[in-house]
Parts: sequence; structure tokens; C-alpha cells
Amino acid sequence: MIRLFGHYIPRSFILLGFAEFAILIASVYAGVWLRFRDEPLGRLEVEPVVYKALLFAVVMIFTMTMVGMYQRNFREGLGGVLLRVAISAVLSLIVMSALFYAFPSTFLGRGAFAIAFFTAVVGVAAARMVFFRLADEETLKRRVLVLGAGKRAEHISRLRRKSDRRGYHIVGYVHVPGEHDVVEPELVIRRDTTLLELAQQRKVDEIVIAVEDRRKSFPVHEILDCRMAGIEVLDILSFLERQLGLVMLNLLHPSWLIFSEGFRYGLLRVVSKRSFDIVASSTVLLFTWPLMLLAALAVYIESGFRGPIFYRQVRVGENWRLFQLTKFRSMRVDAESDGVARWAQKNDNRVTRTGAFMRKTRIDELPQLFNVLLGDMSFVGPRPERPIFVEQLSEKIPFYAERHRVKPGITGWAQICYPYGASEEDAAQKLQFDLYYVKNYSLFLDLLILLQTAEVVIWGRGAR
Repeated sequence: MIRLFGHYIPRSFILLGFAEFAILIASVYAGVWLRFRDEPLGRLEVEPVVYKALLFAVVMIFTMTMVGMYQRNFREGLGGVLLRVAISAVLSLIVMSALFYAFPSTFLGRGAFAIAFFTAVVGVAAARMVFFRLADEETLKRRVLVLGAGKRAEHISRLRRKSDRRGYHIVGYVHVPGEHDVVEPELVIRRDTTLLELAQQRKVDEIVIAVEDRRKSFPVHEILDCRMAGIEVLDILSFLERQLGLVMLNLLHPSWLIFSEGFRYGLLRVVSKRSFDIVASSTVLLFTWPLMLLAALAVYIESGFRGPIFYRQVRVGENWRLFQLTKFRSMRVDAESDGVARWAQKNDNRVTRTGAFMRKTRIDELPQLFNVLLGDMSFVGPRPERPIFVEQLSEKIPFYAERHRVKPGITGWAQICYPYGASEEDAAQKLQFDLYYVKNYSLFLDLLILLQTAEVVIWGRGAR
């Protein structure tokens, strides 16, 4: 993993991105050469092709990110890859057509562009096939030794999916005297040598500390020897944060939050965050206001020209400040006529027909753009909750209150990594992703979340 602007990105995905970027640029040159190969060399303007190739590559990479092709937990097979490549190609075709119309100088020519487009799709699909084959090769993975085989170490052994184990191979779990082993017996190592000698024998790249009680049987000097010998050493919380993009709640203790990197706040962050919010919300509003007018009209007609169009509700914002959140009304007016707050459930009978469509497409969220412009919300951040739910969850879930250290958002890291939350258990799961965002926030992460939100909308994930 490489930590870029505080966010962990698999090295393999960075290499894949560079490889695909090169393929996309090469496809444009291939299209130009094949289309004009019979032309005299002097008639080919090489320099403009460079900029056209770069433009095409950037647009394709953006659309591929939007459809989720660079997600760390990408788990689909060849069929899913080809489908997403096809969708990203269609989106790129639309964007490129608009750019050709707006800026005629960027046009390659229909023949050259068609060849470049076909070559790019085939090249990316082939690169993906090679990537997933190589990504599972054990020889290319980091070799990880876990110190401990108890309940803390069990969190690593439970990671079964290929996407969760991508990039590393568990060499084994070292038994710690006084601890009860719970991982698979065949993976437990009962050593008769020093930790450094064991690591060198097993060609270990990294040691993960998963000891139950560090006050007893904790080999400080042996771990120091390993670190000084160039072997990476990190805590299990940091390991899982890096691999899964979350902060594991049932392993979390305050000292880790105090001494770990992150949680940086300053004037530059405040200004950049606010600037991003204004630009992003204004841009989305510029393109979606006709859609918002149609949505408002649909809600008004379905209510018999009587019910309210908007739904306003008190939510908890930054530093627990209350504000009025605005959405298009997607439920019946009497949805909570008894005064009892409820989570939205799957196939909720309180949702109207228009509301069901708006929830599926996230159109009901668009009025929150005005909350962002007013400064109550950010474009990206933890989703704002109702005060009654915040009070209940804060009593039952440790560290729940910490998600309110930042402004809530229209979309967020938890929204693209976890389905819709409609229970206390879901809230605890989503909190792990929210804490990761609060800890590792950067403008780069906001842009990444914004792009990947498109994938959630396109595939309709988590809507209720």
C-alpha cells in the first residue's frame, strides 16, 4: 500500500492505473496511424495528437473510476469487468462527443477516433485480465507474520475474500505464551528461536502486532531487533485500516487515536474544504436544476397538488450543532404521524412511487446542495443523523460522537463502502468508515469519493 495524501492505495492499483493510462494514449496513436498510414508523414500533425491522446486518456480514467473499476474491494469476475469497461466506454463517448462539439480542435476524425476507441476498450479489458491473474500470484505479495494467535489476530484470519487479502500473504500466527489460540491450528507457529531469526527464515516483509495483553509476554527487544533489521512493524489496527479502509471499532482504544497519524485540522484544510464544497455543489446544481424542477413537479402532482414538496428535518452537524436538512419528500405526509422516529426499511410502505424512484437514483438528496452552500453541510462527509438516533447510538456505540468532529456530507466514504444503514449494527459498521474519513481526510480523498459516488448511483447500491 502507498499512502497518498493520507489515503491508502494499493500499489497494484497505481501500477494498473499507469499501465491503462499508457494503453489509452497508445490507442489514440494507433488510431491515427492506422487511419492515416497511407498519408504522407508530413501531413500528420504529431504535436496536437499528444494533447488529444492525453485528453482521451484522462476522460477514460475518470469514467472508469466513476463506475468503480479502481475500488480496492472490487470483487467481480471477467463478466463484471467487461460490463464496467463497456459502461465507462459509453460514458467516455458521451463526454468526448460533447468536447468535440464544444472544442472542434480536439477532434481526431471519425475513423481515427473509432479505431482508437475500439483499441482502448480491448486494451483495457486485456490489461484487467492480466492484472487479476498477477494480483493473485503469491510471489508478488508482501509476506506478513502476525505476532499473536488469539482473538485480536482472529480479525485477520476472518478476512476470506480475495479483495480483502489482495497484496499480502499471511506466513503464520506466532503463538504468544499465556494466550489462547483461536486461529486455525495449522497456521500457528510455536517458535524455538528469536522473532528476528523466524522472520528471516520465513522471508517476512512485515510483522503485525496482535498481542492480547501487551503488559505480559510482550517481546519488546525482539520486536525492536526486527524493526532495526528493516522489517516493517505495525499494530493490527493500523494494518486493518490500511487494508480495509476502516477503523476497527472492537479493537479501538483511545491511545491509538491519540498517537496515530491523522486528524490534522488547520486553516488550509478549512479553506480548501469550503472552496471544494462551493465549487462542487454549484457545478452539480448548474447541471441538475432542470431535474430538480421535474422532481418537484412530480412530488406535487402525486400528492394531489396539496402536500409539501420538500421534507425538512433537524439533523446533527459539525460539533453537534443542529440544522435543518432539506430533501425532496419521498414518503407519505403521515409517515411518522405517531411521533416515533423510525429507520427507513427495505420496501418501506411509507415511500411513495415517485419517492421510490428518487431514492433509487438519489434525486431526493439534491436539495441538500443548498445546505452545502449555506455551510451547514459539506459535499463529502459522514451522513447527518437525527438527534434522537445520535443520542441512542452514542450511548451504545463507543466513539460514535467522534464522527461529528467534521461537517456531515451529501455523500461520504461510508456511503461508497457500505450499503444503506437501517439499524444500530449498520450504524456501528458505517462508523468504522466514518472514523477512517475523519482521520485521513484530504482534498484528494474528497475527489475520489465524489467520483466513486457515481458508481453507487449508476448501480443503485444501498438505496431504500
